[in-house]
Amino acid sequence: MSKVTKTDVDYTGIPVDKNGRKSNISMFMVMLGFTFFSASMWVGQQLAAGLDWRGFVWALILGGAILAAYTGALGWIGAESGMSLDMLSRQSFGTKGSWLPSAMISFTQTGWFGVGLAMFAIPVAKELLGLEVTPDSMPWQGYLLVAVAGILMTASAYFGIKSLTIISYIAVPAVAILGTVAMIMAVRHGDAGLVEQFAKGTKDLGIIAGAGLVVGSFVSGGTATPNFTRFAKNGKVGLIITVIAFFLGNSLMFLFGAVSSIYVGGNDIFEVMLNLNLFYLAVLVLGLNIWTTNDNALYTAGLGLSNIFGLSKKTMVIISGIIGTVAAVWLYWNFCGWLNVLNCTLPPVGIILILHYFTHKKEKVQEKAVNWSAIAGVVAGAVVANLVHWGFASINGMVVAALCWGVGELIARKK
Repeated sequence: MSKVTKTDVDYTGIPVDKNGRKSNISMFMVMLGFTFFSASMWVGQQLAAGLDWRGFVWALILGGAILAAYTGALGWIGAESGMSLDMLSRQSFGTKGSWLPSAMISFTQTGWFGVGLAMFAIPVAKELLGLEVTPDSMPWQGYLLVAVAGILMTASAYFGIKSLTIISYIAVPAVAILGTVAMIMAVRHGDAGLVEQFAKGTKDLGIIAGAGLVVGSFVSGGTATPNFTRFAKNGKVGLIITVIAFFLGNSLMFLFGAVSSIYVGGNDIFEVMLNLNLFYLAVLVLGLNIWTTNDNALYTAGLGLSNIFGLSKKTMVIISGIIGTVAAVWLYWNFCGWLNVLNCTLPPVGIILILHYFTHKKEKVQEKAVNWSAIAGVVAGAVVANLVHWGFASINGMVVAALCWGVGELIARKK
C-alpha cells in the first residue's frame, strides 16, 4: 500500500488517520447529500400509487429501519477502521478477490452517474429549450447539457472529499428547504388534504412490499457508506450520522416523489415546482439534488477502479466520468432496469464485509489472494436476490451470502 502524501487528501490506499477526520456537521452534510437521489422519488411515486397515507408511513419506517441498520453497521466500520469499501474488501475477499466487489460497485455507480446526468439534462432540455426528446432522438443542445453537467460533477469528484463537502454544504440546505416549501405549496394548492389525496386510486401494494421498495431504492449505494464515514471522528459518530442521514434523506425523497405524483401526476419535485411556476428554482433544485449523489457515486467508482488497476483515484474518476457522460443518454433509456438488477449484487458484499470485520476484529488479518467463500457468497446471493421474488430481495441475497461465507469460515478454521 502506498504512503500518504500531502496531496492524497482521500487516503486512497491506507486508513484515514486522526488528521484526516472531519467535523460531525461536515460528515452529516456529506451523508445527507449522498441520500438525495432523484431516482428515489420514482419509488415515492410507486409507494403513493399503491399505499394509503398510513401504509406509506409504515413502509417508510420499516424499510428505513432495515436500510439504516445495514448502512449504520457499515458506517460504524468505516469510521472505526478508517478504511474504504475497497480496503475492507481486501481483508474479507483477498487482495485479488477484492477486485470483484470493486468492479461491481464501480460499474453500478458509474452507471447511475450517467443516468443522473440524463435525469438532469432531459427535463431541462424539454422545459428550458423546448426541445422534443425521445428514446430515439436527442437534439445536440441536450447532449451539450449532459457534457457540461458531466464536466462539473466529475470535477467535484476529482478534487475529493473536500469538494464533496463543499457541494453538500450548498446543496443539502437548498434542496431540503426549497423542496419542502414546494411540497407544502402543492398540498395547499390541491383540492384535498394529504391523507385524502393518498386514499384515491387503487391501493394494491402491501406494507411489506412497500418497505421492500424503500430498502431496494438505496441499498446498493449504501454499500459504499465506508468510503465516506471513514472520515468521521469515531465509530459511534459514523453510526449515528449514517442512521439519521439515511433515514431523513431517503424519507424526504420518497415524500417529494409521492406528493408530486398525487398532486401533479409527475414523479419528482421538479414537476411540482414547474406546476407552481417556479421554473428556475426547479432547475436549481434538480441540479443540486442530482449533483450531491453523482459526485459521491463517481468518487466511489474512482476508489474501486484504483483498487483494481493501481492507478490514482483522480485518474480513475476522470475515466469513469468520461464513460458515464458519453453513455449517459443511452444509459437513461436502456439501462435503468439492468442497473436495478445489478443493485441486488451489492448487499451480499456489504454483509460479508460486516461479518468479516466483527468476527476478525481482534485478529491481525492476513490478506489472502482470494477468499473463495466470500466470492461464492456474493455470486450465490446475487442470484437469489434476483430470482427469488419473496420477501426482501436484498435481505434474501444477504442471508445466502452470509451462509456461504460462514460455511467457508468454518471449513477454514478446521484446517
